[in-house]
Order: sequence, then C-alpha cells, then structure tokens
Amino acid sequence: MFYHMLTKTFYSSLLILLVPLFSEGQIGGKRSFEFLHMPGNARVAALGGVNVSLFDDDVNLLMTNPAALQTEMSRQIALNHLFYYANINHSTLTYAHEIGKAGAFGFGIQYVNYGEFDSYDETGLGLGTFRANEYAITVSHSRKQGNFRIGSTLKMAVSNIGPYTSSALLADIGGLFLHPQKQLTVGLAFKNMGLPLQQYTEDSDINLPFDVQLGATYKPEFMPFRFSVTAYNLYQADIAYYDPAYQPYVNNEEPGTVDKVMRHITFGTELVLSKNFNLLAGYNHLVRRELRLEQASGGAGFSWGFNVRLKTFQFAYTKSYYHVAGGTNFLTLGYNFNNSLKKSKAL
Repeated sequence: MFYHMLTKTFYSSLLILLVPLFSEGQIGGKRSFEFLHMPGNARVAALGGVNVSLFDDDVNLLMTNPAALQTEMSRQIALNHLFYYANINHSTLTYAHEIGKAGAFGFGIQYVNYGEFDSYDETGLGLGTFRANEYAITVSHSRKQGNFRIGSTLKMAVSNIGPYTSSALLADIGGLFLHPQKQLTVGLAFKNMGLPLQQYTEDSDINLPFDVQLGATYKPEFMPFRFSVTAYNLYQADIAYYDPAYQPYVNNEEPGTVDKVMRHITFGTELVLSKNFNLLAGYNHLVRRELRLEQASGGAGFSWGFNVRLKTFQFAYTKSYYHVAGGTNFLTLGYNFNNSLKKSKAL
C-alpha cells in the first residue's frame, strides 16, 4: 500500500506539470535557470555536453534522461564538480535507491555558485557586495515495459541574485528504446516543463529553459567504439544568431542551412579499452560557432576525457573547450555501497 501511494503521489505531481507554460523558443541567455542545461557529469561533458541515449549502471545518467534510472544503480552515489570560468563552481550530487515494489528512485542536487560581486546604485555609488547562486533539487523514477523504458523527474529550481529570488517547479519526461539484440539505444527527453513559482521582481518575466532532445548510442559488435549522436534545442528550428547590423565591422556571414542544422547536433565517441576504462571525445557545433572569436577558436566545441570504473569506485575527468581563454575541468567521483557491503561481509 505504501509503495502504491508513493508512486501515485509522484506521478500525480508530475501530471500537474504536463500542462506546461511553454515559452517561445529562445536561447542565448534569454531564459531563467539555464544552469539546468549544463552537463551534470564528466562523462556526458566529454561526449559533447548533451546525451539522452547512454544506458548502463552509471548513476549519473539519471540526470540526463530519467528513463536511464534502473535498479542496478541502487545504492550508488556520485559527486561531480565543474571548475568553470571566472571562478564559477558547478556541483552535482546524485544517488539512487530501490524502495521495495515501487522500484528505484533517483535523487539529485545541482548547485552553481557564481561568487561575490560589487553592488552599485544608478549613480555609481558603491553599496557593498552581494552573492549569486542557483540550485535544483530533483527526484526521479522510471519504469520498464518490454524493450522500452520511461522515466520522469520532478525538480525544484531556485535562483538567488543578492536580495532577489526566483523559483520554479519543473519536470522532465524521458524514454529509451533498448534494442533486444544489438547494443543500440535511442533516447528522447522533454526537459524543464513546468511553471514559475516566484519572480525576481513584480515586473520580471521568467522564461523556462524548455528543451526537446533526441539521440542514439550504438556500439558495433566487433569494434571497441561506442558512438553517440544527440539532437537538442528541437523546439525551435533556427537557433543561429545573426545580426546584419554587425556585417560592416566583422566577418559575420549569415549561417547556411547545413550550419543551422549542425547547431542542433552533438557527437560523442567512447573508446572502450576494457570493461573498466574508456577514453571519451566529443564535438558540439553550436558551442564552436557561437563562442569562437573571429580569428581564433581555441578548440571551442571540442572535449575529451576518460572514465575509470572499478567494483566500488568511479573516477572520470573531462576537459571541455568553450573559448580561446582555455578549457574547463570536470571531475566525477562515484561510490557503490553495494559492492563495499559485499566486500565487508566476505571479510
């Protein structure tokens, strides 16, 4: 009875958010809570920053697609930290636990600390300093039906800028198709549907960071590679930024059709050297086109890393490049309580 009420309460709350206040398609800093689109772990960051089709017992995957949550992740915990530009720090904590007949539930915390800033009034008079941070608390659940899995995530997102606060109740819905014979998975996720609860001010207007993402991951049988292709920002056809007013001053050519399509796609590859060690590489065309300088790119859009998984521990590292200023470093530390308990019992 308890397990039935638990799942019923979870999905009843989700249904409230399935009449989302969809904002018009906008990107480029025009929406609130954009931190929710930052990659939550080093592995996904290395594969281009977006992936909804990976499926194994890595507990971090429940933050990218809730359908990836499975009972094999139970009692696994992972801490992720991104050392971002300008001393911005982004951390994610994920944990999964099986609760009887209700199945596995995933829990997560995502936190971004932007640091301390100087405050001034409209005349330029100093008013001291203020801090800015954002965070989200998530609960996920999934179900399996044949070769398909479906999952959902409820999240409370909060943004603090000095004395101003905004919040929203959001939901993700994801699905996975698992090929019964080949190592092929196809994922689809609708992310950040919901409604704002609190605005920064009475005059502010929150646009939620809604997104639709579709991807596939495939490992050929006799090759040590796993390939992923993910399309995102699918709610809007044209996401390329182009302003003809800047044409006389910089090389600002209007993007062509192929370029516009490519800005929706990321590519990732895993070199599976063994069951416990993978090398990773990725490419994000949108990042490369939007963040490169006129004469230099600094590797923008490219990323690489490695993932080590032992029976009890997981360690992953990624270097992602966004700008000529240099790359960012992403670390993942994971721990499996199940294997540690088995080891202690054996002793």
